[in-house]
Amino acid sequence: MSETILETQGLTREFKGFVAVSDVNLRVQRGHIHALIGPNGAGKTTCFNLLTKFLAPTRGTIRFNGADITREAPADIARRGVVRSFQISAVFPRLSVLENVRIGLQRQAGWSFQFWRSDKTLGRFDERARALLAEVGLQDVAGHAAGALAYGRKRALEIATTLAMEPELMLLDEPTQGMGHEDVDRVTELIKRVSAGRTILMVEHNMKVVSRIADRITVLQRGSILAEGPYAEVSADPRVLEAYMGTEAAVLQGALVH
Repeated sequence: MSETILETQGLTREFKGFVAVSDVNLRVQRGHIHALIGPNGAGKTTCFNLLTKFLAPTRGTIRFNGADITREAPADIARRGVVRSFQISAVFPRLSVLENVRIGLQRQAGWSFQFWRSDKTLGRFDERARALLAEVGLQDVAGHAAGALAYGRKRALEIATTLAMEPELMLLDEPTQGMGHEDVDRVTELIKRVSAGRTILMVEHNMKVVSRIADRITVLQRGSILAEGPYAEVSADPRVLEAYMGTEAAVLQGALVH
């Protein structure tokens, strides 16, 4: 069995009597792509917010590389190597594609958003920034304004900026949300490509994406783990099919065929 990089025990979050995440015991293995799925309202985003410390758990523990990080601040989590990209693409639209990635590299170097530094000083990051852009297929638009990119390419830029933070664990929140089929295919292949030597935990609604790239899947329902395992096993689980119901269940089954 692969080494566990992230583990939760009894992770629970309550909001004024409503239990959004209930007693979740999650294990993410190093080097794997682990998908967190479930119907709307299952608690996926709340779980992500707990892992990245945007929310504090009501009870339970979170361990990363064996260390208890339950009470650490979001910035401390990021410094440990847990880096999250968000559901809505977040780029600086008026800066160039290269400058966006360079900001991630500046932050990793401890310079954060020190835009006042000279171009000559900031230029030390350009070679690495161009290498990251090549990794996500954006080397040809390095000098273009980020805001002019098509939506799928903005998500690729966001992934490049996330990689600039040198994450040991990447958390991707709905990476293909709102995309057409071609962009979904491109971003799916991109995630698979950048996963080499990295660990990825992703929330994703598109079951075809999950079936293509996830090594292991955790299914949430009403804040609790309903099922867990490889895609072929999870997608055949009657409880999972019942949870998804109707159209979503058909997509879940159909993804195996495609």
